[in-house]
Amino acid sequence: MKENLDFNNKCLLFAGILERDLEALLSCLSARKKRYGKGDFIFSEGERPARVGLVLSGAVHILKEDVWGNQNVLTKIGEGDLFGEAVVCSGAEEFPVSAVAAKDTQALFLDYRRIITSCSSACAFHSRLIENMLGILAGKNMGLLSKMEHITKRTTREKLLSYLSEQSKQRGENAFDIPFNRQELADYLSVERSALSAELSKMQADGLVEFRKNHFKLLEGMDQ
Repeated sequence: MKENLDFNNKCLLFAGILERDLEALLSCLSARKKRYGKGDFIFSEGERPARVGLVLSGAVHILKEDVWGNQNVLTKIGEGDLFGEAVVCSGAEEFPVSAVAAKDTQALFLDYRRIITSCSSACAFHSRLIENMLGILAGKNMGLLSKMEHITKRTTREKLLSYLSEQSKQRGENAFDIPFNRQELADYLSVERSALSAELSKMQADGLVEFRKNHFKLLEGMDQ
């Protein structure tokens, strides 16, 4: 695991834990690495939760699929972020969602019970690990509240403006990249891709936004 020790700079779970302690900690947590190709299922809805996942490279989509095979992307997990932790922490018997590699992905899997249970080999930094996990869970909950705010808007334009406004505020500037392509954004906002693309074109014509692929710039007149 030594070759991946630099990821603690990206991962909030290991924030404040010294690099010299990290290899011992990963051993304590029974860390295991796995690789996935784009489109591979990491876990499927209905599977029994076992471990918390951490994206080392690539990205993971958390999605919900209906009986007709229609998929709704709930969120996208990037490098250094955890996935599956809320379900594992809750003690649920099965995953209510699926996790799919959005691109070629390497993930690290950690034994959750060893995260929340202190041990002699990790006592010096285990409390910080638990604190970090609580912070991550709280942050994910806030993210879900934000998504609810977006998707409960009445129109596609209102959903887009709500989402883009939040992205702009988070970055502190009116030009930014979003983590979704068009289909992923449509799934995230629970709208048809064709309707989303058409509305984006109208918003650009109305002087509200400029965009190219996943790069957006908010313009004056956002109150329209």
